[in-house]
Amino acid sequence: MLIKQVIEVFDLLDSARASGESVQSYLQSKGAADITVKRIQGGAHSTDFIKIVVPGKNGKTAGGSAPTFGVVGRLGAIGARPEVTGYVSDGDGALCALSVASKLIDMKAKGDELEGDVILCTQICPNAPTQPHEPVPFMGSPVDMATMNREEVDGAMEAILSIDTTKGNNVINVNGFAISQTVKEGYILRYSSDVLDVMQRTTGKAPHTFGVSVQDITPYGNDLYHLNSILQPSIATNAPVIGVALTTELPVAGCATGASHFVDVEETARFVLEVAKAFCDGKCRFYDEAEFQSIVKKYGKMNHLQTMGVGAE
Repeated sequence: MLIKQVIEVFDLLDSARASGESVQSYLQSKGAADITVKRIQGGAHSTDFIKIVVPGKNGKTAGGSAPTFGVVGRLGAIGARPEVTGYVSDGDGALCALSVASKLIDMKAKGDELEGDVILCTQICPNAPTQPHEPVPFMGSPVDMATMNREEVDGAMEAILSIDTTKGNNVINVNGFAISQTVKEGYILRYSSDVLDVMQRTTGKAPHTFGVSVQDITPYGNDLYHLNSILQPSIATNAPVIGVALTTELPVAGCATGASHFVDVEETARFVLEVAKAFCDGKCRFYDEAEFQSIVKKYGKMNHLQTMGVGAE
């Protein structure tokens, strides 16, 4: 379980003074060594991007061959101060990713190393603006999506789970979390049966899923509607990406406070951890490689969907 980790990380993030440095100090106290914090200014606001690399016993950083797993905690910000007081629902992507990082570091210190490396990236901003969106407002961000992808999507990641609060819609109507199909190089592929199996095992329930539209896997800023930013990491990589959406039965604004559910965050973090274990062991496929090659051979490449489109500069 990740009960302790979620409580400790939430305590750090639920603060007007939350920062990448405070999270870095916390993780280092658990035994982490490879942590990078980078502050980027965007107008009147700034955000701290944080990257944590947890080496595996047979990972690439140790000269081994085990696959490298990526976790992206996607969000606009953890707070909308001074407009809103306190931690906002949108912050759960960071809360979940950082809780997984804390658990992995603790496991390694206790002798339970994963086979491969795990790279976890997110951002920490306690005071960002909100922005209009239907059916409820979204959290804004001090930086644009291209900057987020540049800082959070590492080229060493061979598969990515992108965790994002996805409550501001009428599409997903369950409390808990749901996963998307695999997205790779502009293609929306079928759901990963291996990942669904992990979800079923960790929740003890039938898996919840959500559908992805073509618009969702195109870049922000192209004047098309996006469910939210959950699949935006797929724009910046050729690695397979699966969205992990923290969800509710009814629409909840990303800038709402008091709207984070401990049980849902812990369950999501536990699922992410188990996928990381299985992937690094070579026991969890995000997609069928032979089938993907067959699709590309029959229908061509779809990488243009990772760009701003025809005529865009």
